[in-house]
Amino acid sequence: MHKRVVITGIGGLCGLGTNAPAIWGEMRAGRSAIGPIVNSELHDLKIRVGCEIRTLPDHGIDRKQVVSMDRFSLLATIAAREAAQQAGLTSQEANTYRMGAIVGVGVCGWEAIEESYRAVLLEGKNRVGIFTVPKVMPGAAAGHVSMNLGLRGPVFGITSACSSSNHAIASAVDQIRLGRADIMVAGGTDAPLVWGVLKGWEALRVLAPDTCRPFSADRQGLVLGEGAGMAVLETYEHAMARGATILAEIAGAGLSGDASDIVAPTIEGPEAAMRFCLADAGLNPEDIDYVNAHGTGTKANDQIETAAIKRVFGDHAYRLSISSTKSMHAHCLGASGALELIACVMAIREGIVPPTANFRETDADCDLDITPNVARERKVRATISNGFAFGGTNAVLAFKAV
Repeated sequence: MHKRVVITGIGGLCGLGTNAPAIWGEMRAGRSAIGPIVNSELHDLKIRVGCEIRTLPDHGIDRKQVVSMDRFSLLATIAAREAAQQAGLTSQEANTYRMGAIVGVGVCGWEAIEESYRAVLLEGKNRVGIFTVPKVMPGAAAGHVSMNLGLRGPVFGITSACSSSNHAIASAVDQIRLGRADIMVAGGTDAPLVWGVLKGWEALRVLAPDTCRPFSADRQGLVLGEGAGMAVLETYEHAMARGATILAEIAGAGLSGDASDIVAPTIEGPEAAMRFCLADAGLNPEDIDYVNAHGTGTKANDQIETAAIKRVFGDHAYRLSISSTKSMHAHCLGASGALELIACVMAIREGIVPPTANFRETDADCDLDITPNVARERKVRATISNGFAFGGTNAVLAFKAV
């Protein structure tokens, strides 16, 4: 029998807002934050559309810690502090080794990489910044979260491209189920709006020139965004014992690999991950009311995801509410699943399904109810959140009301 794992705090920031309530408010309103990128030096890029955090909030993180952080670590730590505050999390000598942090990252500290290359190769400097290595490493975000919050239990980073935060959250659930920790702070972060990363994505020819239109027949691709989302996870018993407010339960996780192609998805991999997730959660297909789709806005992803959902849910697929919140916060790579966790938790709590924004034309291959443009009120007992990534690395999470 699995230990029950619940969520007692959420935090996040992205183009939609700099805290979880603000993000959810914009999601509910169906407002997309995608637009021209203004904060980054984009040099010779053709595509200059993204979803950026225009101004960071006053975060109260010590300057000595900030100077050793790349942007992705800073975003993760801000989101983790918000989640910890909502959860009423405090680390003391007695429990500090029973609390950990796992943060999913799609890329790494690219700001520091780019600064270093430009300093040496273009400006002729003979050295780079002293903190370049600790800024760049993908595991830095987890380390900074643990240092800031005093977490001395299991602490590590996870990377699996666009499903990184779902893998991180699933792994955090495992730490709790295995008895290695009582509380885990888990989620994902990425800050990919730098020239080198965008140049690479431009070469893949999957970036939309205007905006992200998941499931719309006229969709032209994905849009990249930056952000972070974090959640405080703990056993049901632990949360009850300390009088914490329980927001939702993480009912289960399903993981699979396509073992097929580094960029082209299969139907079978996502289908397997969703099936494994339902089995792990002890849920039947008809128990699910809302699916937060991976929904990147590429031709292939949206058709294949629709087909996989139909295989798993059968006739019930047409009774599901489905949406892709990437239409509003864009594809934040390693942060996407964690931002989508906010959507799932709040959909359960408020009985509101956030919409798929920017939708214009029905696609015969994507004929499910994708909640176009306007949020819908309905009772949401349980949700699944899909994460399917380059490399064929799939991770699906199930959430339910407590």
